[in-house]
Amino acid sequence: MLRVDHAGEYGARRIYEGQLAVLGRSAAGPTIRHMHEQELKHLETFERLIVEKRVRPTALQPLWHVAGFALGATTALLGEKAAMACTVAVEEVIDEHYARQAEQLEDDQADLKATIETFRAEELEHRDIGLEHGAEETAGYEALSGAIKAGSRLAIWLSERF
Repeated sequence: MLRVDHAGEYGARRIYEGQLAVLGRSAAGPTIRHMHEQELKHLETFERLIVEKRVRPTALQPLWHVAGFALGATTALLGEKAAMACTVAVEEVIDEHYARQAEQLEDDQADLKATIETFRAEELEHRDIGLEHGAEETAGYEALSGAIKAGSRLAIWLSERF
């Protein structure tokens, strides 16, 4: 659980860094920067937890380093609304993922459950920000969203195993 959450937050950090590389000086820059800062806090938490619990990070982190940035930059190059469509798609998958994890955690893991639920609420905030900024107005939204969701689910599956 910690391995995949660490990988996901690392990937999210890289997506926002890709978006900021393209849109950092645009009107969307402060909004993207806000979401990036929250993701950095999530990542710091999971970096601490994987050390404390002696969990090895995913072996695929170098792939997520490149893929996350590429996804963020590519969608940003398509425009602010496409970048926000990327955010919405990723955050919807993460919402589902964190919800499943929270259901699985027992009372003896209340602290981890609370952390996951807090982060889940912030991920939903990011989804809502994306929707408020016109994500669904992106040309080809359904196809783009579907592809990003499929890729996100594959990344979760792979990070759980490797």
